[in-house]
This record gives sequence, C-alpha cells and structure tokens, in this order.
Amino acid sequence: MARKKIREYDSKRLVKEHFKRLSGKELPIRSVQINQETDLNELVEKEPWLSSEKLVVKPDMLFGKRGKSGLVALKLDFAEVATFVKDRLGKEVEMSGCKGPITTFIVEPFVPHNEEFYLNIVSDRLGCSISFSECGGIDIEENWDKVKTISVPTGSSLTPEICAPLVATLPLEIKGELEDFIQVIFTLFQDLDFTFLEMNPFALVDGKPYPLDMRGELDDTAAFKNFKKWGDIEFPMPFGRVMSPTESFIHGLDEKTSASLKFTVLNPKGRIWTMVAGGGASVIYADTVGDLGYASELGNYAEYSGAPKEDEVLQYARVVIDCATANPDGKTRALVIGGGIANFTDVAATFNGIIRALKEKEAKLKAARMHIYVRRGGPNYQKGLAKMRSLGDEIGVPIEVYGPEATMTGICKEAIEYITAAA
Repeated sequence: MARKKIREYDSKRLVKEHFKRLSGKELPIRSVQINQETDLNELVEKEPWLSSEKLVVKPDMLFGKRGKSGLVALKLDFAEVATFVKDRLGKEVEMSGCKGPITTFIVEPFVPHNEEFYLNIVSDRLGCSISFSECGGIDIEENWDKVKTISVPTGSSLTPEICAPLVATLPLEIKGELEDFIQVIFTLFQDLDFTFLEMNPFALVDGKPYPLDMRGELDDTAAFKNFKKWGDIEFPMPFGRVMSPTESFIHGLDEKTSASLKFTVLNPKGRIWTMVAGGGASVIYADTVGDLGYASELGNYAEYSGAPKEDEVLQYARVVIDCATANPDGKTRALVIGGGIANFTDVAATFNGIIRALKEKEAKLKAARMHIYVRRGGPNYQKGLAKMRSLGDEIGVPIEVYGPEATMTGICKEAIEYITAAA
C-alpha cells in the first residue's frame, strides 16, 4: 500500500459523489479550484453561486494549520476572493520548516454554523481506527482528551454496536444522524481505498452533516480498480517539493509505461549516484550510503523495476548519467548500478539500455572522473555482467562488476572509499 495525499478539492469531490451513490443522500458540498491557469470569468459562468454568496478561500497545498497561519479568508465576495488569490498565487511561504510557492486555492461557500465536530479514519496493519469528537476545529489538539477512538478489524463492517462508543454522549436529536453519517463515510472510505480521511471540522447545517475542512490520502496501488471511481485524480508533490526538468521528464516516462521509473535529485553536487533495479534494493543502497555517514554526498534516489523496455531504460539512464556528470570539478565521483537478485527480469536485456547510454556519455563520464560499480543477479545475469566488463575496456571508464556473491551494502562501501581516497 502506498499512501498518497490528495488535494482537499479532490477529497470533497470524491466524498460528495460517492456519498450519494452509497447512501442515496446528498451532501451539499460545493467547491472550486483556482490556479495559474484558471479563467475566473469562465469559472463564475460555470458556478453561478460564486457571484451570489459569501465565500471562503484558502490554499489547497497539502499542509495544515492554514487558519492559524492567516491563510484562510472568510465572508468574501468573489471580487475579494480574486484579490486574495492574486496577492498570494505563486508567493513563497514557510510551513513547518518547508518553503514553497502557493499554486492552488480552494473556494467554497461560507457556511454559518454553531457546533464543530471532528472525524478521522485511518487504515493500519490490522484494520482501521475511527476517531470522533464533539469539539472539532482549530483547537482539536488542545482538546484531544475529548476524542473517542474505536478500531474496526480488517474485513469487518462498522455496525451500530461497534460505532456506539463514538456517539454515546451525543444528544438524542442528532445522535442517529451522526451515527448514519459516520457509517456511510466509513463504507465510502473502504470502497474508494482511502488510507486516511479527516474532517476537521464538519458541522450540522439544517440538521445535516456538512464537511468544512477535509484531508485525504488514497492507496495509489489501487488505481487499477478505481480509475472510474476516482476520475481525474491528482497526486501532488509534497509541499515545498518542486520537480526539476529532469525529474519531470522521468515522471512523464513513468506515467506512460507499465514499468516503474523513479528519479529524485537529492544533491546536484553529490559525488555518489545510483541507478538501482527494484524498489526495495534502491532503498537499501540509499540507506547504506546514509548509514555509512555520506548522506550529504548522495546525489539522487533512483529506481527502475517491472521489466522496462530497452528504449525506456536508455532514456532513463541518459538522465541519471547527465545529472551525475554535470559540472565536473576535478573531484572523483561514483555511479552505483545495482540491484538485488531479480526473479523474472532479464538482467542482460535491461542492461542493454544502460550500456547504450554509457557509450553515448563516455566523454562526460571521463570528464567527471566517474568510477562505476555494478552488482546484479537474476535471470541471464552472467551475460549482462560480461557485457558490463567488456564495456569498461571499450570506453576506458573504470567499471567494477559483481554478481550476487557480493553484497549490496559492500559496493556502497567501495564507492565511498573511492571518492574519499581521492579527496
């Protein structure tokens, strides 16, 4: 399971659409997104309520405490919303130590209310936990002792008996309505493969629940079965994280293939770079470099898996090598082309793309004083490793080649010893 945060707009869109499908009842949620590409005139034509009601506007940027940070405006008309957005769109803010520009806003009707409730559902290894409080809102953390929590084991439904502790102290006139609401939201949570859903707060409007603020996370590995239910869903980067052109290129490749191609630049001036097959192996290589005290020299995180085609590997390897060899400064560098022991992937076939890229980038590799370490096992690995050994002699770049007899952590240590010995 991979928990991916989604914007508040998408959380509310999914809850609105599927609450009605699952319960037959309508949640009167209305919201719109505004970003750099939004035509405000077209938006008002499409959503006339924007010009006739008082509004709330706030960033939709995967960070919390927006109200406490002065980033929420209430009771504005649309002209005032436009000014609020214009003054902040693209401006950098700092939240919890992370800096980044505000690129997306959510606009909703201002909903007068007297009471604020809190609801949180989160999945864990044994099932789900559901938390509820009659004291929701921005001070929920200060009132955490009033939050009630229950657990629902995997495969179980949320029955009235299980739900009872959450609503036991509610007044009778709202108890049934809120119990039904919690049960439908839990059903929706499971049906859409949410991993986290929080409403803080939700209110009662004309006696009916109305989510005012919402955070959601989806299990993105369930996209194959939910693409119709989710619709055009976006998984934004964490706040403060902006893709470089090279990262965007790899991200585009990844979206167009059934394989997995991941690439993140950690330190453009780093002297240890990786190109690793397999998600688990890629984490081991990166963690090992950090554990040995050289996280500051780790240039990137990279992972390819799922038997990508030779041309895909070629394009991927070109990007990694270009970043690893950029701006040579006379200091030595190391490139670790590693992996675990493959079960099904033809090692020789995937190496073909990497070998073609290394041949193309011969001059850059030499200028960067690059030393390459290869470690791999799996189907046809002997042939793949033999090709790598021959390549070193052919292009005149030092390439040390190991099979599964060597450890993954061992070649990380060798790479570190190389760059430190020549320092």
